[in-house]
Amino acid sequence: MELLVFGHEGARVLVFPTSLGKFYEWEDRGMIETLRGPLERGWLQLFCVDSVDAESWYARDVHPSQFPIRHEQYEAYLLHEVLPFSLDRNPDPALVTTGTSFGAYHAVNLAFRNPEQVSRVVGLSGMYDIKRLIRYSDERVYFHDPSTYMVNEHDPGRLDALRRIEIVLATGEDDPNRGDNEHLSHVLWSKGIWHAFRIWDGWAHDWPWWRQMIGLYIGGHD
Repeated sequence: MELLVFGHEGARVLVFPTSLGKFYEWEDRGMIETLRGPLERGWLQLFCVDSVDAESWYARDVHPSQFPIRHEQYEAYLLHEVLPFSLDRNPDPALVTTGTSFGAYHAVNLAFRNPEQVSRVVGLSGMYDIKRLIRYSDERVYFHDPSTYMVNEHDPGRLDALRRIEIVLATGEDDPNRGDNEHLSHVLWSKGIWHAFRIWDGWAHDWPWWRQMIGLYIGGHD
């Protein structure tokens, strides 16, 4: 697995690519340039990881029941290799997870499944109902479907941990994933989990909008 690191100190940011995307996607798409100021000032350090989507949620040569198994191997890699690697380079305790489109799914799912490790999550134009993609569900898929498992989350300890995360969900008014975002926002409020939910004008599901969003929600500027 390959990854890229940008910045020298500051909050650690775990960056997921879009569906089937690569670890260099944010650099190629101008997202790193958008965050140049915060990176140079030492406010952020980005860890841009690769995906295994082609072997998990987008695999076409295996039964959908196998998708979450491969994804769980990917999650173990993130938790037991990437995060320790990031801490070895940078002891800052703050961890942000973020991504756009399907990358937002990864960012939110990792944060909600492991709330004690994440300080902030920023999901841009995300799809959070994995059943929409794979048209299949079983017990294993359920535990990777934030739109569903959050509805049934009642554990006081986990809810307290989730309430400590700064959560930002942003999508476009005409984005096909808007309904997913509205549903997840409603579920979070029903659990007493404060968060920011922002709807941008227009479609807003492309890199020009995402560069604006990331500059605002992570970079701290318009």
